[in-house]
Amino acid sequence: MDFCIELQEGVTLISLAECPTGASFLADVLGRIAGTGIDVDMIALAPGSSGRAALSFTVSDEDFARVLGVTGAMQKENPALRVSVSNGHAKITIGGEAMEGSPGVAAKVFATVQGLADLRMVTTALTEISLLVSSSDAQETLCALKKLL
Repeated sequence: MDFCIELQEGVTLISLAECPTGASFLADVLGRIAGTGIDVDMIALAPGSSGRAALSFTVSDEDFARVLGVTGAMQKENPALRVSVSNGHAKITIGGEAMEGSPGVAAKVFATVQGLADLRMVTTALTEISLLVSSSDAQETLCALKKLL
């Protein structure tokens, strides 16, 4: 199978817990960040408890301080909002049109990275799997995935 594997280093994970649910909050957060000229990459939303949600996304390590300015302002408006930041990660992306109609690729990817990488976040699409791992795990994980695919 023909897959492309890419590595992006210098990635920060931002997580917001106790978020209001709904698209309006997402639009507000992402719009405010976009207003600062920062690109947001991996985005995941998970339901939380009591009608709240958890939002996680990635930005470059260089941009995370500016994002904290945005999230800090949002915390003042919504004191229940909890922000956590973890920088020094790498994103490994496995993709290609060959993934569509090839069941089991994700299972093989996760079996391969098992024991090699501390997965911090995963996002997928029909033709792409993105893994956020610690920078210290990135090269070994990348090599293992290249051998697999």
